[in-house]
Amino acid sequence: MAPQRFREQFQQIQRSMPDVPLVTGPDESAGFFYEKGVILARDGDEARLVEDTVREHFTAFAGLTGEQVRRESPEANRTGITRIRVADPGEGDGTGDPAVGHALRSLTAAEGRAGRRLVGRNHVVHIAVNACPGDEPVPVPRAEPANPGPAGTPYDPETAVGVLVVDTGLVHDHRCSPLLAHTGGDLQIQECDEDGVLQPYVGHGTFIAGVLAAVAPNTDVVVRNTLNDAGAVLESEFGEKLFEAVDRGGGPDLISLSAGTANGRTDGLLGLAAFMEELREQRTLLVAAAGNNAADLPFWPAAYADLPGYQDCVLSVGALRSDGESGACFSNHGPWVKVYAPGERLTSALTGFRTPAAYVYQHSTYDDCRYGFPYACTCAHPRHTGVLSEPGETATGKPDQVMFEGHAQWSGTSFATPAVAGLVAAHMTAQRETDPRAARKQLLADNTAQAVVRGERVPALLPPTWRPVPVTRPGRRS
Repeated sequence: MAPQRFREQFQQIQRSMPDVPLVTGPDESAGFFYEKGVILARDGDEARLVEDTVREHFTAFAGLTGEQVRRESPEANRTGITRIRVADPGEGDGTGDPAVGHALRSLTAAEGRAGRRLVGRNHVVHIAVNACPGDEPVPVPRAEPANPGPAGTPYDPETAVGVLVVDTGLVHDHRCSPLLAHTGGDLQIQECDEDGVLQPYVGHGTFIAGVLAAVAPNTDVVVRNTLNDAGAVLESEFGEKLFEAVDRGGGPDLISLSAGTANGRTDGLLGLAAFMEELREQRTLLVAAAGNNAADLPFWPAAYADLPGYQDCVLSVGALRSDGESGACFSNHGPWVKVYAPGERLTSALTGFRTPAAYVYQHSTYDDCRYGFPYACTCAHPRHTGVLSEPGETATGKPDQVMFEGHAQWSGTSFATPAVAGLVAAHMTAQRETDPRAARKQLLADNTAQAVVRGERVPALLPPTWRPVPVTRPGRRS
């Protein structure tokens, strides 16, 4: 973890959620972000038990007060989760949250008796957790073709596969891109600031839709702006927003989700429990990004793919580097990641073609791969000036600002995910398969491609229209 990059990411998310004090965890590490002074519990008897136990614990120990412990959400809702405030979120700074730590520990004995978790933090679910991947979108000439390129499958509205993309929304002129002829949904709420500069992660949902539609043209893609706050949403709100997104479309064949969070555990997220239970009983397949922390810790909801009862309804996707032979340096990995696909330096639609837009780079970069990989990975590409000045620069140095007029090049498990969702959809069309979960099984069973990730051979899905990009060794700045 690079401290400066992490601080930038934290500040960016905090600006997008000004009314929600955030801290990092667990215990002030850079594992994830969560809401300060708040815990989550299941509705009903469990919420009452949690509230009473925490209040009793805080009353008994010096330096804590039970007066702050109270519910801050309805006693019952569709997600089955209650927010419980345990301290004043305005106290202290963003470097720690001892009240939540005490609250979690006070339930240890009760959880042991129950045999399952009763309480959790209110995590931030985000499309670029911990300031990864290492680059921002790179503008490419309008004439440069998409990569993966558009497949030749004709579009048929009678057989088109329905795909829901849960992301940042679409740019206003997305239909100007031929890739997005059959894409609809929500627009980005605010694309640019008063200076015409794209807001953080604007175009992310558009880019994903472009990758998916290129791999599987016979799709009806709907993009929702669920992650409109700089790509972030609180766990306590995410389950309800997922329910809403699915209900609006009447139940898609596939969901492509390029967001998530670690939580330091192996049993999922409380805030998503109700949605995942309902998903298990439906026919929809959730294709979820494995995350960009270069770690092997479970990343949710992708890691549900490894939990009993959920293997059929969730497919977790890691990213390959630009040549497709090895894992990308930023990609999460481990046995809970079920397949890898190209996710480094893909080219697709970022904005429409009518209105050029500027993008200010949000992060600093490195001379070499910060994970120790001996190639020119996305950590060192593109080389640019960060919003927070890099070492040795003066305070007056301005960050790079570049213009986009359609296509861009971008990296992350965010983009490997729609590539795999597209391959499942393309398989459904080619085999006239109406069950997306059956298509997933067939696709993985028929696949023979492999890549090497952290010394292990893993399944790799390579879109037929994807073109490898050569890998080179990094060069030092002069």
